[in-house]
Amino acid sequence: MATSPRPLTAKGVATLIAERIAAMPIRHPVRVAIDGPPWSGLELSEHVVDALASWSRPATVVRAADYLRPASLRLERGRDDPDAFYDEWIDVAALRREVVDPAGPDGSGLVLPSLWDAARDRASRADYLAVPARGVVIVDGWFLLRGDLSFDATVHIALSPAARARRVPPADAARELPAYDRYDAEARPVERADIVVRADDPRHPAVVDRSSSADA
Repeated sequence: MATSPRPLTAKGVATLIAERIAAMPIRHPVRVAIDGPPWSGLELSEHVVDALASWSRPATVVRAADYLRPASLRLERGRDDPDAFYDEWIDVAALRREVVDPAGPDGSGLVLPSLWDAARDRASRADYLAVPARGVVIVDGWFLLRGDLSFDATVHIALSPAARARRVPPADAARELPAYDRYDAEARPVERADIVVRADDPRHPAVVDRSSSADA
């Protein structure tokens, strides 16, 4: 099993992820977490969708940003509260109910791609999508590896605290930097994820692959 970081391009990372997904002997849609700050500088989801197409594996991307709670709830303690950002911004129960469980064993296969339009602060009114058994559901977002959600494959985009401080939007730093520090300490995503993508320099990512088929 690979334990040392291996340099790859972003497309190379996506190809590796797609290969691991395609090799999984699962009879329901493969549920994949791509976990990391939305401002990491490394956009993987669409590259993974493209890479999976070469395996004839249709993929649906669901973004945590489309599963935020209403502003009245997530901002109840103010815009800059890091614990509220960590615990309350994402509607984890809805993400489980509408996406993760339906794509899992004995699930309906009907996935809701978005729940809430945060810009308009109202329900998105999206239609359900039927995901085939050979399909892949990619959940793209942050704080996904806390153990609240069941995934078949997990990818974590890892940034050091110094890199996060450089890259976070200044207006969000007071809220987000302490929350990501807490995530590292409590959830330990670097230890939990099947594939870790170190992205302090997103132009030159490096991968640690712990997926079960890494030696195949």
